[in-house]
Amino acid sequence: MKISYFTHSLLSCWNHGNAHFLRGVLSELIRRGHDVSTYEPEGAWSLDNLLADAGEAGLDAFRQNYPDLHSHSFAAGFDPAEACADADLVVVHEWNEPALVAALGRARKRGARFTLLFHDTHHRAVSDPDAIRAFDLDGYDGVLAFGETLAAVYRRWGWGDRVFVWHEAADTRVFRPPAVEDARDGLVWIGNWGDGERSAELEHFLFGPARRLGLPLDIYGVRYPDEARDTLRRYDAHYRGWLPNASAPGVFARHLATVHVPRRFYVELLPGIPTIRVFEALACGIPLVSAPWDDSEGLFTVGDDFLMARSGAEMEAMLAALRDDADLRSGLAARGLATVRARHTCAHRVDELLGILTSLQASPAFPVPA
Repeated sequence: MKISYFTHSLLSCWNHGNAHFLRGVLSELIRRGHDVSTYEPEGAWSLDNLLADAGEAGLDAFRQNYPDLHSHSFAAGFDPAEACADADLVVVHEWNEPALVAALGRARKRGARFTLLFHDTHHRAVSDPDAIRAFDLDGYDGVLAFGETLAAVYRRWGWGDRVFVWHEAADTRVFRPPAVEDARDGLVWIGNWGDGERSAELEHFLFGPARRLGLPLDIYGVRYPDEARDTLRRYDAHYRGWLPNASAPGVFARHLATVHVPRRFYVELLPGIPTIRVFEALACGIPLVSAPWDDSEGLFTVGDDFLMARSGAEMEAMLAALRDDADLRSGLAARGLATVRARHTCAHRVDELLGILTSLQASPAFPVPA
């Protein structure tokens, strides 16, 4: 099968979480014998920022871990429908320009033979719905939403049974425990500061408990303004800057535990969506403690796969227990890893995608001309 995926960037994961999942899924499709093409615009802000931050060396981790993946960059005047005219499946991520999204929809309505899917992996449908409603999805066969609560938004917009829940997952070829255990110390948090969506939560559930316990805390991520770095210094946390996503397993392997602090939108407006960093951390066999979120879809078993703290005091107690109890750490890590391997790998998501494609081909929204 010939597959085309339109993304903001495959090359860069700088503040671009879709690249994490995309790399794992496309690599799995290639290993199964599918012909995969990826397209991204020239001058993508994520890639520009990566190169400004780290130079060409910032691409090394991607190239070393994903030698089979390549991307076609396109400029103004590019015709996306012509580029994938012979494709069987075309997937368009929501961080693309509306004109490109609309052009592919028009091609499908005019009889293009590919199945056309829109892929949404963000909270904009609830935080900035006008930005998503501005997309012309007329002509699309279906929508892939990365959680049930997001899928419900599309159903309210009239998509009915043509919106499918397609959670993110871990690429367990890259995200795995270390082959040989070495010394571990302190906590690590990998995440971007963003736009104040969780700054208070980070102080309450991470910075404060770590400082009170005297646990060293390493912070990796981007978009940390001066006031954010001042906050980290106030809490004695060590800011390490941008981390290539494919390098995260090595960082996890040096720490006792990690913490998940979801953005407010995923707690209040899109409950049940953990984002990909939970899957990736558990796949690396590191104990994880999370700030509150509602696992409404039963993706994990809270208390077995990871711990969940409902308050800063509870977070402090859980982190102290992990620091002092090696059996607790190893048991939690083993169970979280087992759950990811059993249910939440990119191979599982490829199986789901192929099943979705089969169901759509059985009753296409826009039948292929004879």
